[in-house]
Amino acid sequence: MKTLLKKLIIGALNFLKIGKIIKILLAENNNTECLKKVVASQGVNFGPQAIVHSKNKSKIQIGTHTIVDGELLVHDYGGEISIGDYSYIGLGARVWSGDKVKIGSHVFLAHNVNITDTNSHQMDAIERKEHYIRTCVNKKPFEKGSIKTAPVIIEDHAWINFGVGILKGVKIGEGAIVGAMSLVTKDVPPYTLVAGNPAQIIKNIAKNNEASRSPQL
Repeated sequence: MKTLLKKLIIGALNFLKIGKIIKILLAENNNTECLKKVVASQGVNFGPQAIVHSKNKSKIQIGTHTIVDGELLVHDYGGEISIGDYSYIGLGARVWSGDKVKIGSHVFLAHNVNITDTNSHQMDAIERKEHYIRTCVNKKPFEKGSIKTAPVIIEDHAWINFGVGILKGVKIGEGAIVGAMSLVTKDVPPYTLVAGNPAQIIKNIAKNNEASRSPQL
């Protein structure tokens, strides 16, 4: 009897599309909550799994019709994130700032990209220990201490493939492409394809309808 009742209830819920309605409502709620934590232009949309961590909404600025499915985080001790127009932050991608991350327009970050402008932790073991006790145990604000930071800049029309890591102090030029699973530790020139760990130039790529230039190996 219980099994039959369970089947009837599930059937009724499926018929009424309750699950789909709940998903839509949850997605709309998450978009609304994320928008409260940023300065957003027209058409900005946060996906159902998007996350925003910022105590000051002015620290995250997002341009027209940009979509965020990933995570944006500004550390307690500082940092800011700006994203241009018509850009995309993929599912599982993380943009974490303790200094400044500037992402241009028409930039694509694929899923599981990690961008950070900070080392995140101190090099000194004792300082790391004290930091953990202060923030995680005693629940005090995250202090920068000796953590090293440097801005990250990604210029317009760049494409960052899935699983890429971009470290502090890096500038990725206009129209550049970073191959999947690469680790970017130094500047990438405009309109070049880089890949590897650490990322190296594979070749120059065409801009618009220009003929491809000679590869640089």
